[in-house]
Amino acid sequence: MSNEDLAVATAPDTLTPTESGWMSLVVVGKRCIASDVHEFELARPGGGALPPAEPGAHITLLTPNGLTRRYSVCNRPGETTAYRIAVKREAQGLGGSRCLVDQVQVGDPLPVSPPANYFPLVAGAPAYWLIAGGIGITPILSMARALQQRGVAFRLLYLTQMPESAAYREQLQAPDLAPFTTVHHNHADPARRFDLAAAMRACPADAHVYCCGPRRLMDAVKELARGRSAGTVHFEDFGTSEVSEAHTDLPFKVRLCKTGQVFDVPCGKTILDVLREAQVLVPSSCESGTCGSCRTRLVSGVADHRDYVLDEDQHDSEIMICVSRAKSAVIEIDL
Repeated sequence: MSNEDLAVATAPDTLTPTESGWMSLVVVGKRCIASDVHEFELARPGGGALPPAEPGAHITLLTPNGLTRRYSVCNRPGETTAYRIAVKREAQGLGGSRCLVDQVQVGDPLPVSPPANYFPLVAGAPAYWLIAGGIGITPILSMARALQQRGVAFRLLYLTQMPESAAYREQLQAPDLAPFTTVHHNHADPARRFDLAAAMRACPADAHVYCCGPRRLMDAVKELARGRSAGTVHFEDFGTSEVSEAHTDLPFKVRLCKTGQVFDVPCGKTILDVLREAQVLVPSSCESGTCGSCRTRLVSGVADHRDYVLDEDQHDSEIMICVSRAKSAVIEIDL
């Protein structure tokens, strides 16, 4: 999916372009597909097949100003000659998306990681309900194309404010996808808000739900999906948004069971922030509770879960340290 800050800053101490088989790709296409959204097409300099990107997969790239950013691949099924990503220019972001949109042109090289997928399309479901908001359409589009090709039942809901801000609107309204797709624009008018509750009531009980978009949309879908079978509701938002106002931060301590170290986690900082400051290196990526990279075993204590990965039956044994906090005075984790 992502845009810069629908994108995700990969932690600078976890992954570098000299590791993990990064590729030097070149921009072979760039076009504006919506207001402040550009599609980039990345390929090998001499052509040739790329590692395949399954629906929901993303790549990480290094921008010319030195930031790592992650973007969903919105390729068609079986397309391996190039990766297509959509970048929303965030004027108030950290600079990754601005650098890509303003500076990178066709012919420029970019270091790119192989695809990874923390938002996979589970096979074998009786039906699929795909929900996207804003730039969150990018992984959802790849899923819709794959499901349409397989002849599997699905519905796609795409919610935006304005028609001109809707990426890939023309493709969603093309004959192959239009029969399965609802595109709704509220024109920034609360009275024209889409009735998401009615849509979720219409969603078959055995369908798998996939949602990608702003936090307010994710929160709404998560609330409306309560009671559905564990493992059938899937989220990814690439760090677009702030923590829900329903959460109240309290200070607590985190103990690392392998080393015995104890750290104070104050309000306004995450466990991941505190560990990084202490030079305790742990895997991380999205830092929004959606990718699962920082999943850590919870040894003791009561967590305040704020992620979109763990099911309720995992809450007593695991924690996402990039967003979740503690309800008890101390929690112990397996580090």
